[in-house]
Amino acid sequence: MVYRILLADDHALVRAGIANALVGLPDVEIVGEVGDGPSLLPALARWQPDCLLIDVTMPAFDPIEEIRRIRTQYPQMRILVVSAYDDDVYVQGLLGVGVNGYHLKDQPLSDLRLAVMRVLAGERWISSSLVDKLLYSQRVTAVPPLSTRQQDILRLLAEGLDNRAIAHRLNLSVKTVENHLTRLYRQIDVQSRLEASSYVHEHPELLAHVGRPSPDEPLPVHFPLSEQGAILVVDDNGRYRSQLRRMIGKIFPQTMIYEAANTADAVHLAAHVMPQVAFVDVVLGDEDGIRCTRRLKGQSPSTRVILISAYPDREFHRLGLEAGAAAFVDKKDLDAAALQQIIVDVIS
Repeated sequence: MVYRILLADDHALVRAGIANALVGLPDVEIVGEVGDGPSLLPALARWQPDCLLIDVTMPAFDPIEEIRRIRTQYPQMRILVVSAYDDDVYVQGLLGVGVNGYHLKDQPLSDLRLAVMRVLAGERWISSSLVDKLLYSQRVTAVPPLSTRQQDILRLLAEGLDNRAIAHRLNLSVKTVENHLTRLYRQIDVQSRLEASSYVHEHPELLAHVGRPSPDEPLPVHFPLSEQGAILVVDDNGRYRSQLRRMIGKIFPQTMIYEAANTADAVHLAAHVMPQVAFVDVVLGDEDGIRCTRRLKGQSPSTRVILISAYPDREFHRLGLEAGAAAFVDKKDLDAAALQQIIVDVIS
């Protein structure tokens, strides 16, 4: 049997290098090449390959959603991701939607040949340098879910607040904060504030809020996010962030909801969780929400950014759309019904 392979990478030189690396492999034939997302599905239909070698950062390509769709349409086809990105959350997301292997581009070409052979043989392949990171990241999944109070305390700790400031912000006693932190340190297996702050920075999924339906309200129509869908709320006003997060959680209880107070935190979160939707305030303290939008789109092109403002302005609207925002909304119009419609519209 001759295995038919399709190469998908937006750099012609990379495709040529992969093709050269596979020359001489027994019973392997490269039947075609594509360089962007829109070309991929027609190429799969045309060549019906046994294996897809793909860099999922191609232009106009939503990695999780497109790989999920491809896996549904071609359940027997092997998929080997060949990428420069070694982020463990990114890798886990792709493995979770059905890729058979993940190979890093900085590894020797001999390893790529071995990866192709293993995947074609029905095995799973993960570059050796990724294995330790993936095993380490599993510590987070082993941590029991944190309560909303624990998440709030950890978030403020990561922002640099001391126990007294945390207590004041959350209207708790200092002793209560200390007791929470003692249990939290044990729960996430750290020994100090510095370790806890570093751990939260590396694993922002700890602070994701899972939406919960309101017992007094019926569930809305099915939400079009993927199973691993996430929403990011970026606003320098902590009270408003919490209010918006609670509203979203009641409407879409299956969704992971993340919060950020500034551009740096928002971009960091986007790199880890690739949110499908991000609500970004136009004014972030001394920062510019339009610049934040541009950086979010650069980090996670598939994220639909919705700019929000208490002071809607035509120029803000124009600049926001130019930066890549999908919509511009007045904060006073963001009730539950509007939120549901906006999110459904930008995803659909």
